[in-house]
Amino acid sequence: MTLPPDFKNVFEGWATGDAGKDAALTDLSSQINAVDAAIANDEPESPAVVFYNKGMALINAGTWIAKMKTKGYVPTGTSRYFNPKLQSFDDKSVGVSYCSDESKAFAKDRGTGKVHTTPVTDNSYVAYTARLEKNEQGVWQTTQLNSKRGDKSCTP
Repeated sequence: MTLPPDFKNVFEGWATGDAGKDAALTDLSSQINAVDAAIANDEPESPAVVFYNKGMALINAGTWIAKMKTKGYVPTGTSRYFNPKLQSFDDKSVGVSYCSDESKAFAKDRGTGKVHTTPVTDNSYVAYTARLEKNEQGVWQTTQLNSKRGDKSCTP
């Protein structure tokens, strides 16, 4: 997965010291990077997206990638992901809530290179909840992903 040189995802506090939790968070960060790389590289059928997503999360990722392709946008700037909290349901499924700060991340027009900046507001912050399930290969795949812009649990 290759992100553009002018874009990065930063994951703060995603190492807990617990090997099981860290594996789930590592695969979740790879899921985030896979979707962003698919958008940036115009790869709507990216194998990495399929590898890290399944079920509704895969459907929704495909819809998001297609929407960005239709608009002609690629990501630029920096997205910061922070405050991950895990809840184990059993040995093969976990829930993760986390926040993102998109105040320094923008959409860039693929053709013109014009960056579409937006003012920083509460909507620059997004609360996520995800369900991850471990597959037979030991990969934590995202099966459900929900988001809420401007959620007070993530705004400064």
